[in-house]
Amino acid sequence: MTATRRILIVGGGTAGWLAAAYLAKALACSPAGAAQITLLESPEVGIVGVGEGTFPTIRATLKFLGIDEGEFLRETSATFKQGIRFVDWLHAPDGDTRHEYLHPFEAPTHSDLGSLAPYWLARDPRTRDTFAEAVTIQSRVGAAGRGPKASRDDPFDGPLAYAYHFDAVKFAALLARHATAGGVTHVSDLVTRVDVGPDGRIAGVATRDHGVLDADLFIDCSGFRAELIGGALGEPLRSVRAHLFTDRAITAKLPYDRARSPLPSFTGATAHEAGWFWDIGLAHAHGVGCVYSSAHIDDARAAEILHAYLGMEPGSVPTRMLEFEPGYRERQWIGNCVAVGLAGGFLEPLEATGIVMIEAAVAMIAEMLPHGGPIDAPAARFNALMRARYDNVVTFLKLHYCLSRRREPFWRDNADRASWPVRLGELIDQWRYRAPGRFDLTLDTETFAYFNYQYVLYGMNEDAALPSGLNRLANTEIADRQFARIRSLGDRAKHELLPNRELLETIGGQEARARRG
Repeated sequence: MTATRRILIVGGGTAGWLAAAYLAKALACSPAGAAQITLLESPEVGIVGVGEGTFPTIRATLKFLGIDEGEFLRETSATFKQGIRFVDWLHAPDGDTRHEYLHPFEAPTHSDLGSLAPYWLARDPRTRDTFAEAVTIQSRVGAAGRGPKASRDDPFDGPLAYAYHFDAVKFAALLARHATAGGVTHVSDLVTRVDVGPDGRIAGVATRDHGVLDADLFIDCSGFRAELIGGALGEPLRSVRAHLFTDRAITAKLPYDRARSPLPSFTGATAHEAGWFWDIGLAHAHGVGCVYSSAHIDDARAAEILHAYLGMEPGSVPTRMLEFEPGYRERQWIGNCVAVGLAGGFLEPLEATGIVMIEAAVAMIAEMLPHGGPIDAPAARFNALMRARYDNVVTFLKLHYCLSRRREPFWRDNADRASWPVRLGELIDQWRYRAPGRFDLTLDTETFAYFNYQYVLYGMNEDAALPSGLNRLANTEIADRQFARIRSLGDRAKHELLPNRELLETIGGQEARARRG
């Protein structure tokens, strides 16, 4: 850059420290470098989260930051995550009968035939494997509680796509250590006032003990408070509650019943009468949350549902209440201020969308920040990309709800087409006659790929209608052999790969021995 850019990040947590660490690395942060980065963090504001999940993109982010995978696993109580297990979303439990499906991270296997989805659709629904089982070995590996890689595989690499579950507080602390080591200045103080100049830009952030802090670019990572983008600049939140009804969660963190309990390889997502539970397994405890719509049940009923899920008496475990308005700010970059994380928007705690939105935002800021001239030159493009990304995530999230056959009011309201985004209805109309494909989506504004839609559609038993000719597809014998090969490889992998906990302990032992050596 032709001049050093001064960047002030307001707020810590995952958003603030990830932004600080990433921008410090990308912009060569140092007193004499291209950027001088300061993070202002209140000592009185806690971090939201009792355990977080991520997407496979986090591996590339951590590698870019120079964080060792073994260090990350140890320091954040992390475990390997290979996707999500959905339980009771299609219909409510009926005695011992329950419906579930797995949404693995691994893309479906492709062969010389191209997509195997049409061949799977043409198979007898009464005897075929589930879609995820049929097209990827990860379904069997994850269901068996196995890890996604061998202990000898390189850091952040392995035969299967994977992400992590981790402790959000510990993750922020790890990021803080790397960011400050990379040249970021940490200021612990309270914000007392945000000054806005006559030009509508942030003029400075006043603090209790450090006076007024100024900068060329202010990054708002102040969470739901949105002190800069919302409080000072007045950018409203665009609600999406017409599509996504959940707006509250009761959370808890619990120890395992016994030491060294097996660790699941999937995030648990179990539906209930007015929402769903998340269940995230960390190394030493698991985080649980009851997500619900306050328009369909009250807080007392939600607490009852949570404790019933846990098999515990009400009041026997500490809980926290999280209230949120599902939505996002249409302008997340205004003048010299850009919002990242909860300050920019929050939809619901499903599929770790919040963290992947942080990753997308900081990567764009790093690449788009101009070498000179107006600091807000990229604002219009940044805002257009983030708006489209949020809208597309809303479409994908709604897909999980709208196909349910549950009879409770919450689920019937979700199945009502009037609550669907228009684009979702158009896509579902097409997918009644064909499988989702890559040309349905625009890569730069999508968080989810076409096969993510396939996993949800076919996991929820939403088969495409089969024209008479589809059952006479050419090369069905080749497809059958491919399905058999995937099954065989999956069975072999689940016996050869280590259980999730054992893999974590093996990698940790290798790292410890390497340090001693």
